[in-house]
Amino acid sequence: MEDLESLWNRLVAHERQTSLLTSIVSILSWDERTGLPPRGAEWRAEQLAYLAGQVHQRRTSTELGDLLERLRESELAADPHSDRGATIARLKHDYDKERKLPQRLVEELSRAEVLGQQAWVEARAARDFARFRPSLETNLRLRREQADATGYESNRYDALLDSYEPGETTENVRRALSDLRAALLPLLARVRDSGVPQDDSILHGDFPVDAQRRIGRRAAEAIGFDFERGRLDETDHPFCTEAGPHDHRILTRYDAGGFAQAFYGTLHEAGHGIYEQGLRSAFYGLPPGAFVSLGLHESQSRLWENLVGRSRSFWEFLYGEVRQAFPAALGAIGLDSFWRAVNVVRPSLIRVEADELTYNLHIIARFELEEALVRGDLPVDELPAAWNAKYAEYLGIVPPHDGVGVLQDVHWSAALFGYFPTYALGNLYAGHWFEAAQRDLGDLDAMFRVGDFVPLRRWLNEHLHRHGRCYLPPELLQRVCGQSLSSRPLIAYLNAKLDRLLDRS
Repeated sequence: MEDLESLWNRLVAHERQTSLLTSIVSILSWDERTGLPPRGAEWRAEQLAYLAGQVHQRRTSTELGDLLERLRESELAADPHSDRGATIARLKHDYDKERKLPQRLVEELSRAEVLGQQAWVEARAARDFARFRPSLETNLRLRREQADATGYESNRYDALLDSYEPGETTENVRRALSDLRAALLPLLARVRDSGVPQDDSILHGDFPVDAQRRIGRRAAEAIGFDFERGRLDETDHPFCTEAGPHDHRILTRYDAGGFAQAFYGTLHEAGHGIYEQGLRSAFYGLPPGAFVSLGLHESQSRLWENLVGRSRSFWEFLYGEVRQAFPAALGAIGLDSFWRAVNVVRPSLIRVEADELTYNLHIIARFELEEALVRGDLPVDELPAAWNAKYAEYLGIVPPHDGVGVLQDVHWSAALFGYFPTYALGNLYAGHWFEAAQRDLGDLDAMFRVGDFVPLRRWLNEHLHRHGRCYLPPELLQRVCGQSLSSRPLIAYLNAKLDRLLDRS
């Protein structure tokens, strides 16, 4: 009879081998988004489809199933939050879900994601939704098939949401986002009725890309992204990926006529990277060394991008270097004017460039649209009109063309249905984490003014990163903050910031 330690070692070895394959997938996907020639897309799709099939075989193998079955009733699984207990519980959850998917579907999805992203790039450049519609219809059909295969209780969208936010339900998300929207609208009205001009024109001008690259890297290093274990590159749509325990890659895009897009895109992706680098590398490929959910992931990127990166104290630290890097655009601009510019509150078309108050309205619109698509209540050919109607209702603006409307995000081209609500959940979680860190660490602004971001980064690592998948986000929230998810901390933070921004004295 094989002892428990031998069974555990076999499980670890199996998962480590699987992680070798998934890290190769990450490298190929990163290359696809950074340098793949357009005519290379079909072969890349075949490469990734083949690897997806191989990964699926390993994740559904009888060997893995036997190991998990023998371990799940053992003493190693007694504590579901311990490293070993969480590994067994999370892998069993993943195994049971993956076993329901036919390999044919897994490979088709992988192939469709690559081809869909290439079609999206072309359609977005041409501002022509019709070029993208066939790929979107394929992706949607395949994800519906996946949801039906894995199963759900009442809403097909639940099955897709579980891939990004384990244990969460559509109904809970709808309730949280409805409460958030209700709390945000009075704040937006407060800004509109204040009479205080919302002017960010100083952020548009002469911002040479080489200087933006230097400043972006400087900011990422300052908050703690380790370039010995990561790199920064360029792409059509910013993202972060990991290709190994010490290989974390962030990507951004530059506009020589504007400062905010690349800078805050870089800071956002660096926040993702810091989370990945904070996971325990000794457990790479296993649940304790993997991120727990995209909502938690987004809470890290949004915290560094906004609650840190848009604070006045952050700019008291960095603005001198930024003004020196862009003398033509900012040489005559004072700190207060710059800080107000990066905190302008104004409805806008582009999600990734939205201010931190209206950003969530972009997400709520996408969540409602994609849930309707998955349910089948919204035909794909009616999506552009439905998108424009949501923007008119929630933000008071209508996209002039599909390139800055329904085609602005990469997610649906990669069949990432269920992903969008995690951005808003991340904002809500970020409000909780920042409030708790201030409680535990004291005056964070005093630290930021002198460029000391180590205490906050260590606090996040100790309370969030190092646990990996040992706790789900609601469990972490209770453990760290003693609360359930609420919009209160985020709204309190936004109100306090508006008190300063709208003060004319």
